[in-house]
Amino acid sequence: MGRKTRNSWLFYGSSRCVSLKLTSHDLRELQILKYYRLTRKWACKTYGLTDADLELLIYLDCKNRFTRQEFIDGTYTMSWDKTRWDKLRSLGWIEVWRHRNRTTIKYSVFKTSFKCSQLISRIYRILLGEEDMPVSDRSVFFNNNTYTDKVFNKAIDDMIKDKDR
Repeated sequence: MGRKTRNSWLFYGSSRCVSLKLTSHDLRELQILKYYRLTRKWACKTYGLTDADLELLIYLDCKNRFTRQEFIDGTYTMSWDKTRWDKLRSLGWIEVWRHRNRTTIKYSVFKTSFKCSQLISRIYRILLGEEDMPVSDRSVFFNNNTYTDKVFNKAIDDMIKDKDR
């Protein structure tokens, strides 16, 4: 059984607590970012998101609960999209966790939806090699309508065949 602290995991054994710190070398050995671009492009095309939307959702999912101002703060490094907030709310990626009541609670608190959490967990599983990217005929890349779809299909096949991932 373990508990995450800021930079490490604490594992409780029978008589003592062992701390395992995750380092940059450990992440490099995991090669977790090896197929990040391909996985990100697959997720964006499959779920109709832009790259900035997906990265913002990953950021907000890490925050767990957030306000509208924290959402705005998270968009400073992204491309400007005035309708991003309304689009993510209406498509069900962000939902209200606690409504404001105008007297004691001055602002609403939001969280990423179950759908968003499942997508991000799936991305992590694909990056860790626990799950393969889907290659069925329902895949958005399956039809090979464009040259880019053909290139992505080839890259996905290479990723699945890679035993070191």
